[in-house]
Amino acid sequence: MDPTLEVFSLLAKVKAEKPLVHHLTNWVTIYDCANVVKVLGASPVMAHAPEEAADMARLAQALVLNIGTLTGPMVEAMKEAARTANSKGIPVVLDVCGAGATPFRDQKSQELLEAVRIDIIKGNASEVARVSGETVHTRGVDASEVSLDLAQVARSLARARRATVVITGEADIVADADRLFVVKNGDPMLTRLVGTGCMATSLIGTFAAVSPDLARAAVAALVTFGVAAEEAALSAAGPATFKEKLFDCLYNLDETTIRRRQRVEKE
Repeated sequence: MDPTLEVFSLLAKVKAEKPLVHHLTNWVTIYDCANVVKVLGASPVMAHAPEEAADMARLAQALVLNIGTLTGPMVEAMKEAARTANSKGIPVVLDVCGAGATPFRDQKSQELLEAVRIDIIKGNASEVARVSGETVHTRGVDASEVSLDLAQVARSLARARRATVVITGEADIVADADRLFVVKNGDPMLTRLVGTGCMATSLIGTFAAVSPDLARAAVAALVTFGVAAEEAALSAAGPATFKEKLFDCLYNLDETTIRRRQRVEKE
């Protein structure tokens, strides 16, 4: 464990600073994304209208974009919000949800990456591989098997885009131009619910709002989410009770539990 990765100290900072995290996100999972931010004491706002996207970004400490239910007008609103976030110097997180599934998603992912500065690019293995230029396909919004060195994919994309790259999966990879971390927290029950990937993105944005070290913020968010999932799974009877307990475990996480359970490797 890298001694600079003090997960609980960043979690405490989120609770103390209560950052406003602006979302233009997936309509399927929007309610859960708002709640997962609120549970940690931060403030979520879900403002999609092009008429106010830039104004809301001016108030925020981080911007989260998620193309899970994208439309052309929504992407234009994302650009407006991101331009304001860029000018203000707040982090912009892009979840390339479903990239590799259709040409439209591929086109709009690249359009966003070219039009504005994206500070954190997040997705599953096939999504991130696709936006990095690999010939892979995504099964809807679920990851497809990718026979690539994912650590190398993350490193290469991070350097090419001058961004932090997050690849989620059985083990999560976080890379920037100089560092690569592997987070081994989490539970298989996360794959039984729609929206856990989107919730992880919202938490990454929340932690990025309070830390200039975006790789550290992403690792802290993934550890926090993964440890809470492990705790929730201990007494869950199935996906429904797991989801309920996941929010409770996030709310009640303490330093002892995080330090005991966090599993992070630096490569």
